[in-house]
Amino acid sequence: MTEIGLVIFDCDGVLVDSEPIANRLLAEALSKAGLPTSYDEARRRYVGLSMATCMKLFEEQLGGPLPESWLDDLQAETFARFSAELTSVEGVSELIRIVQERAISTCVASSGDLTKINLSLTTTGLLGLFGGHIFSASMVPRGKPHPDLFLLAAERMGVSPERSVVIEDSVPGVQAAVAAGMRVLAYAGDPHTDGDALARAGGTVFYAMRDAPLFT
Repeated sequence: MTEIGLVIFDCDGVLVDSEPIANRLLAEALSKAGLPTSYDEARRRYVGLSMATCMKLFEEQLGGPLPESWLDDLQAETFARFSAELTSVEGVSELIRIVQERAISTCVASSGDLTKINLSLTTTGLLGLFGGHIFSASMVPRGKPHPDLFLLAAERMGVSPERSVVIEDSVPGVQAAVAAGMRVLAYAGDPHTDGDALARAGGTVFYAMRDAPLFT
């Protein structure tokens, strides 16, 4: 196995347990806007995609634009709930420290915007573990499932793709890592996550951070 030089962590669903909060609010907001959406549908259709990509999908389905304040209102409610309720994924801080103790670089690469990523990591006490090495889909022309974000992260961190490992929890994220030529570990600890779909996309599936098969 090629020596690992970098571990790239997705944020939502990997570092922080944000998907239940965010997708319930998203489903409610879409339903109120005239696009009936259940929580399960929101999880299945939109997890792992950037908000810019999601907005295009929402408006295609609606056949027109959402109200002007719709996204700002959703983000304000989401951020408020994150600040009050968000927790880290069980065992992830310990995994980060194990990786760093082996002198392996770490960073975050997420479909969320930088404001959301920083809020999530600050609220859960994880921000300081990454030394400012945080990358957002807003920094690249194409979000996941395209490889652009992961390739940017590896380039900025000075590590080749073949020495980079991605930890993801969504099919678009796994697809992006595979397209970047990186090994991808697919976290399926959330009961709503489809581990079989992650495996079909090319991920090595695991169900608890303590069992992440990084060094096997």
